[in-house]
Amino acid sequence: MSSDTKKIFVLDTNVLMHDPTALFRFEEHDIILPMVVLEELDRGKKGLTEVARNVRQVSRYLDEMVEKVNGEIDKGIPLPTTEGREAGRLYFHLDPVQHPMPHGLHADTADNSLLGITLDLSRRHPDSDVALVTKDINLRIKARALGILAEDYTSDQALEDSDLLYTGADEFGSDFWETQGQIEAWTSNEGRAGYRLTGINPQEWYPNQFIQVSGDKPFEATVRAIEDDAVVLETVRDYSSEAGAVWGIQARNREQNFALNLLMDPEIDFITLLGQAGTGKTLLTLAAALTQTLDDQRYSEIIFTRITVPVGEDIGFLPGTEEEKMNPWMGALNDNLEVLHETAEEHGEWGKAATKDFLYSKIRVKSLNFMRGRTFLRKFLIIDEAQNLSPHQLKTLITRAGPGSKVICLGNLTQIDTPYLTETTSGLTYVVDRFKHWQHSGHITLQRGERSRLADFASGIL
Repeated sequence: MSSDTKKIFVLDTNVLMHDPTALFRFEEHDIILPMVVLEELDRGKKGLTEVARNVRQVSRYLDEMVEKVNGEIDKGIPLPTTEGREAGRLYFHLDPVQHPMPHGLHADTADNSLLGITLDLSRRHPDSDVALVTKDINLRIKARALGILAEDYTSDQALEDSDLLYTGADEFGSDFWETQGQIEAWTSNEGRAGYRLTGINPQEWYPNQFIQVSGDKPFEATVRAIEDDAVVLETVRDYSSEAGAVWGIQARNREQNFALNLLMDPEIDFITLLGQAGTGKTLLTLAAALTQTLDDQRYSEIIFTRITVPVGEDIGFLPGTEEEKMNPWMGALNDNLEVLHETAEEHGEWGKAATKDFLYSKIRVKSLNFMRGRTFLRKFLIIDEAQNLSPHQLKTLITRAGPGSKVICLGNLTQIDTPYLTETTSGLTYVVDRFKHWQHSGHITLQRGERSRLADFASGIL
């Protein structure tokens, strides 16, 4: 599309179900809402799901906008826009498809109606770019096959390419120190070395970012502060030795050590861990959670939650309490607790069982459906499979955190099971990008699998 012309966008229902605020994301351009979309919204408004809540929110937005125009809907409803821009308008499309549908298509389905309406509008407005905006990939393919402009909804897309996502760590060559300006060094009370590097561009650094300097004298540190023309570094703690083990778990590689530095830091309230299956995301997080909850008593409880998206066929209704209903989705939690609850041999089977029951008593498994309206005080909140959540859903969860709480988001962007979410529109990508400038947050992408030699070989060869 040409960037200098006013455009007309026909919105599909799934766009509004995905993002209720999509009505306000098109700036000076016009929006068309066909009747078939309003009918689908009406059918989707019932229930307690996130989609149903989004539909009800869209209905409230539309109701407020209609009231403001005093019944003059046919002239279009002005849309909010940034200062200095001409406001676009929202139109309800009431007319049936005017022109004959292309051969093989009948305007008796919602998707085909949207195609016909977009085709009609493009013929009636030859001087404007008319496009169908939909999250449905197949509908976009059908539209393009018919010569109709079609776009994905990307207003909530954090990045153009997931390969550009912040990794949380950078590696420098052995000439790192020679390329810096003035260097000031000191040793803290805890025995960790600190450095202030002046004369560098602070825009290239992020709070709690990790750096590694290779060469004869390897160096690993984290960015503790970013000043006007300086960066303060502090050497990382070593969690790879037996003496530095967290709940018996030692870091097996550099990224795992960086992750434990974030997880064990009381000054960091929000952490995101990305990585393939077997990189240790859940195990490291649970080890840090148990240590800080049971040993340090920094947190009163561990809360573990995840979205319940089935990979295969849905298993249907599940009886029991909230935790019993969530149990089939908690395989990762149970598997990692099996590793963490092992005790010394002299304690015997009774000791192992007692330890396991005690650990489970400190972990609460919660469903996302019951998170709204809650406030978690001094809780260690773990959000597993966060790549399957939208930005709006993650905002709902993260804003539940009260004083003294820590929120950890775990995920693998190559395993997204939620319809209409991609690597660039996932809520996990969104929060990694948005939180990287905050001094109380941290992120690390785990690179190496540490599950087993079989799992590592399978990940690379299959």
